[in-house]
Amino acid sequence: MHHDSAAHPAPRPTFDTGVPALLLRLDDNPFHHGTLGAVRSLGRAGIEVHTLVESPGSPVNRSRFLHRAHHWPGGGPSLERLYPALRRIARHIGRPAVLIPMDDISAIAADRIAPHLDDSYLMVHQPTGLSERVADKAQLAELCRTAGICHPLTVVPGSGREAAGFARDLGLPVVAKWSRPWLLSRTTGLRSTTLVHTPDQARTLYEHSAHAGSPLLLQQHIPGGRGTDWFFHGCFGAESVCLVGGTGRKELAWPVRTGLTAVGTWFPNLDVERAALGLAQRLGYRGILDLDFRRDTTTGRYHLLDFNPRPGAQFRLFTDRAGQDVVRALHLDLTGRPVIAADPVPGRVFVAENYALLSGLATAATARLRRDTGRGPGRGTRRRTGETAWFAADDPAPFAAMAAGWLGRGGRKGLRRLRPRPRAALAP
Repeated sequence: MHHDSAAHPAPRPTFDTGVPALLLRLDDNPFHHGTLGAVRSLGRAGIEVHTLVESPGSPVNRSRFLHRAHHWPGGGPSLERLYPALRRIARHIGRPAVLIPMDDISAIAADRIAPHLDDSYLMVHQPTGLSERVADKAQLAELCRTAGICHPLTVVPGSGREAAGFARDLGLPVVAKWSRPWLLSRTTGLRSTTLVHTPDQARTLYEHSAHAGSPLLLQQHIPGGRGTDWFFHGCFGAESVCLVGGTGRKELAWPVRTGLTAVGTWFPNLDVERAALGLAQRLGYRGILDLDFRRDTTTGRYHLLDFNPRPGAQFRLFTDRAGQDVVRALHLDLTGRPVIAADPVPGRVFVAENYALLSGLATAATARLRRDTGRGPGRGTRRRTGETAWFAADDPAPFAAMAAGWLGRGGRKGLRRLRPRPRAALAP
């Protein structure tokens, strides 16, 4: 969002520190740095922070800003188990708390049970089924078509033969996605997104549909490249008014070109901002969202690739001079406090240390990033500010825990990805 910077910095927001926050994450990902960012952001504001996460060994639980980590009593999380778990935590907290989902499945689950938790939690009430509609890749494609939002041409094959034929028709390579990636089990070895290079590869992937839990869709591939991947993070209040938000450019990703943001920079982009604000307004969206765009270098148009109805893992990139971000804005909004207009910091950089290391090794792009950091919007700033996902001088324990755990688990997995793969091989 663009606001004129006044001669005097915007006043810092005043939080209702008597209202705790519960961060909910059902995805089994112990290295989710977005959850840590939310714990630190709210905790530093003096808010009592609780978590309910699927991974009891997460480094997030080592943060000094976390009041308490609540764990599942046993067995995997499910919608049937979530409601009594939230009730149990509400009794422990003893007063209403702001509930913030941190992944897609949590956002979908929270929407379904929100009407039954109004006495225990302050939470966003979306239009019925909206979180599930936007998170579902097939439904998102249809939504973009009716809303006039640029989106890659997408088809849903009904057989392996159709998948092979559609792959040829779309023009190889094509992007294959599972419509509801949150239903994927780690035991299947399937990735939520795969770049398909041959018709046979598309056919083989379709044959895994029964194990994936949702339909396979094939999507026109828009070639990436430097400066083509962008994202928008925002928090929306009543009447879908954007309270805070910003556009950023993905500098490095892991996995390379198709994965999450390993290094990102806050750059104004009016085309992306207009598309994001217009879509949120049309949908009547409220709460936090994270949108991914890719620019077609041939047409110059920005295509929406993903709509995540929750904070993006790199949301702390968009921290303004008053310390405001989308998570803090949501707490302010749900507790009836005013959200002060943002005082943006274009050029600010966010680095996820573990993923940036792997992406830099794979692409040898780290040196190029250093050369280019002074270019583009925000060039006039004297000093580029930034934030790392894991390390913080006032909260070092999560970084140490991440490094120990990630080097033993995630590091081995990442290094295997660096090995050359046969071009026609199906990615696991």
